[in-house]
Amino acid sequence: MDAISYISTFSRFGKPVRDLSRISALLSAVGSPQEGLRFIHIAGTNGKGSIAQMLSEVLVSAGYRTGLFTSPYIITFYDRIRINNENIHKEELDALLEELSPVLEAFPRRDELTQFEVTQAAAFVWFLRQGCDAVVLEAGLGGLLDSTNVIKAPLCSVIGSIGLDHTAILGGTLEEIAYQKAGIIKEGCPCVLSAGAPEEALRVFREQAALKRSELVIPDISACTVTRSDITGSEFTYLGKRYETAMAGLHQVSNALTVIEALRLTAPALPVPEEDIARGIARARLFGRVEILSRSPLTILDGSHNPDGTRALASFLQGLGGSTVRAVIGMHSDKNAAEAVSNLVPYVTEFYPVSGFSDRDYPADSLADIIRSAGGAAVLSDAPIPDLIQSLRAAHPNDTVLICGSLYLVSYIKDRSAF
Repeated sequence: MDAISYISTFSRFGKPVRDLSRISALLSAVGSPQEGLRFIHIAGTNGKGSIAQMLSEVLVSAGYRTGLFTSPYIITFYDRIRINNENIHKEELDALLEELSPVLEAFPRRDELTQFEVTQAAAFVWFLRQGCDAVVLEAGLGGLLDSTNVIKAPLCSVIGSIGLDHTAILGGTLEEIAYQKAGIIKEGCPCVLSAGAPEEALRVFREQAALKRSELVIPDISACTVTRSDITGSEFTYLGKRYETAMAGLHQVSNALTVIEALRLTAPALPVPEEDIARGIARARLFGRVEILSRSPLTILDGSHNPDGTRALASFLQGLGGSTVRAVIGMHSDKNAAEAVSNLVPYVTEFYPVSGFSDRDYPADSLADIIRSAGGAAVLSDAPIPDLIQSLRAAHPNDTVLICGSLYLVSYIKDRSAF
């Protein structure tokens, strides 16, 4: 059986859920693997992937057999299910789905299941069979009703930065979105919230933590001093200890602080030496998070796809010291493109809107209109996306070429690029 082909026979979005009974029943049908696993559960508008990768690197460095479940994939579907930073192999996933398919086909609500739920169930079975000491679990969408929230008592819940995204599903205010993210806070289980949450969201997190008798920890920004931040990453001290990130941008320092506090809370179950915390954070890298594809000319790939994400990207661009930036940009039509683009306009000389990288992307001409309405300069091109990028690099060797707007565009580029 080809697992990916089989998984694609399930719905991409499935029937809307009002509770977690469907995923609970599915996991019960495959043996309730989640009951034999220990989780660190991560939600948030932005930063989930970076936080998850840092946590995984730290735990692997400390000698723990570590499962990692993330979405969406960037290079290949198999990078969604990893153990000790190694993707599940095609043959392994094929065999696993072959074994699980009779259960899935007999499942009474088979037609309601989503591809995400099926993949999650398979991942949990795999992690248990492979003897994982811990699983770093990234929520797919929201938190409260996300299928990953079926787990009962994580070692720690972790919530990254909060902003407006997926508003049609999660709500149109920060309070509503925060309530959904706070859904991963469990009774008596500690939670770390990234520093800098807006006050209206912070109130929600504090209320929910109090209701669940959960210790809520927020990193102390005043105890952090950044000594270097450039395209190669950042160096900083926190509570008197020195760390560095390989991923560029000050937002990665904030993510690292969240990781440090999460590891403090999980230490009773998963003790980690301080040198492994520093080593893991320094090793963590993710495709498409201010990823430097080339230094001459400087070419950057970033999957920021909502206003909160592009604010972080804008902060990085501001630090480039006035370099002329030409941005190849593509976005999904369900995103707040106007505000996301507005954050970048002050730092981008010309935008080159593109489409064709996803079945849900904005048409290039529509995105161009949004860019112009936000005060930016938009140039339309008929060239294939990879050719457009190479032509910009060749024509402007002293400028910065930025590719941004969607993780699906990142995946498209990584799959086709010679970088």
